Amino acid sequence: MSVSVLVGSQWGDEGKGKIVDILCDRFDIVVRFQGGANAGHTIVIDDQQYILHLIPSGILREGVNCVIGNGVVIDPQALLDEIKLLEDHGFVVKGRLFISHNAHLIMPYHKILDSLNETGDIKIGTTGRGIGPCYIDKYARKGIRIVDLLDRVELEKKIRANIEEKNRLIKNVYNGEELDVEKIVEEYLAFDEAIDQYITDVPTYLDNAIKSGKSVLMEGAQGALLDVDFGTYPYVTSSNPTSGGACIGAGVPPTQISSVFGIVKAYTTRVGYGPFPTEMLGDDGEELRQWGAEFGATTGRPRRCGWYDAFLLNYSRMINGIERVAITKLDVLSNMDEIKVCIGYELDGKRLKSFPTTTSQLEKIVPIYETLPGWKTDITEVRNYDDFPAETKNYLSFIAEHSGFEISIISVGPKRDQTIEL
Repeated sequence: MSVSVLVGSQWGDEGKGKIVDILCDRFDIVVRFQGGANAGHTIVIDDQQYILHLIPSGILREGVNCVIGNGVVIDPQALLDEIKLLEDHGFVVKGRLFISHNAHLIMPYHKILDSLNETGDIKIGTTGRGIGPCYIDKYARKGIRIVDLLDRVELEKKIRANIEEKNRLIKNVYNGEELDVEKIVEEYLAFDEAIDQYITDVPTYLDNAIKSGKSVLMEGAQGALLDVDFGTYPYVTSSNPTSGGACIGAGVPPTQISSVFGIVKAYTTRVGYGPFPTEMLGDDGEELRQWGAEFGATTGRPRRCGWYDAFLLNYSRMINGIERVAITKLDVLSNMDEIKVCIGYELDGKRLKSFPTTTSQLEKIVPIYETLPGWKTDITEVRNYDDFPAETKNYLSFIAEHSGFEISIISVGPKRDQTIEL
């Protein structure tokens, strides 16, 4: 069996795009299994930066096919823009991109409601891309799927019923402007024509590929601590970016999965609201943000920055089944005299044995730190593990030991060649 799952192991933004790009030259197919255009994967090739939101990062590797699974919610315009961007840069998309006919579509009213929901007393810090409201409709059994575009009569009925309900909410609760049904129907029928060549029965496609000996990499978006079930609820995303979500989001049975690979940033970041036990506030946090260029690929929002949290990573390793990891952005720590690592949590004077996922507890957490010496030298040109300073190797060994995983890839910069495989 050669189906591997790759997950973000923290709160997202770990550098999954680059690592998928590095790994996928040894896979035949890369599958995106959840999330939507709220996540951005950044890849740098020959000084050219590409930011992909929906199409798997493997599309940048010749000979690799890419799949968007049913667990992904698709913004039609974002998808078409991404296809055009890739084709404009000379990448072949036709014949290499396959999209599940059961994937749900983000509708205009989803984006409106997403933004309006952020005006209330409880703010989650969403991107406003309509992801949450789309998943709400999916589980309320009111969603519009790609397969629904095949029947115009039924499509109009579903859209009219949805818009009638959403217009009442938008107008009466939020005092907003009502939506035009006819305009939306025509827009989505045009989208159907544009992507018809990519639509596929994804579970059957992947089953046939696996049976024929093809290797598959399942690419998650965001991070494990944003999982709607296992993350820091309610400050989470609306899907399951943990490894278990790969099966549901693509139709691959768990018996086919042979390994789970984690992406781990050498420190910790978080976008939006929610608890963050190891957050660095004030000037220290701002300096780390600037050194690491920690601004969202999708929204440009500044990321909150903090020390590496081994206690959090142990929890992530457990719920995902992570065996090996890639450490990213190690070079960003090169400016520091000393580096702290959180090895445990205290709550009300007692040391915790397990990771708490309630906001009320996490906001009271006192991190237990170990302080390690920094290396204070540029490591962006290092290409062999033995050439790292002793302090760098000590840091890597320390976080691996306290997190319970094996490090197999180290990234010391955004470019493909700034990568060391162990």
